[in-house]
Amino acid sequence: MTVTDSAVVREPAVVRVRPHRIRVVCWIAAPVLVVTFVLLAVGLHGSTGAGQATFQRGDQLAMAGLGVLGAAAVLLFTRPLVEADARGIRVRNVVGGYELPWDVVRGIRFDRGSAWASVELDDDELLPILALQVVDRERAVDGVRALRTLHAAHHRTSADPG
Repeated sequence: MTVTDSAVVREPAVVRVRPHRIRVVCWIAAPVLVVTFVLLAVGLHGSTGAGQATFQRGDQLAMAGLGVLGAAAVLLFTRPLVEADARGIRVRNVVGGYELPWDVVRGIRFDRGSAWASVELDDDELLPILALQVVDRERAVDGVRALRTLHAAHHRTSADPG
């Protein structure tokens, strides 16, 4: 299969999942944020109120710059990705990520009431997988199932001596 942005991608023993709904929301919200701040910047002129100060060109540029920075921050939420193959699982979250071999993974969890799935490690630590979010419904469930299948296949292979 080929790589898509929003669906579970299964190649021979490879799983790639990205969140769908949050990506759509962010790609709509970021330009709206920039346009809003640029319009605010254009509207900044004249007196600041009862004082002697006035808005300058630098104030307008700063307001537009804040819109661009805000949009960049919103677009950070499009970063999450989970990839897995026979060797292990690689998770990229909003900030940071991790790569784990299947040997240290106890399971893939998606508990009721949880906003996203998580990797349960052998030392009882839980690491979030922000690419598998509850708002993506069946896509997230398919992703969790695919990861669990790879995890189970690794443990079957490592349990067989030959």
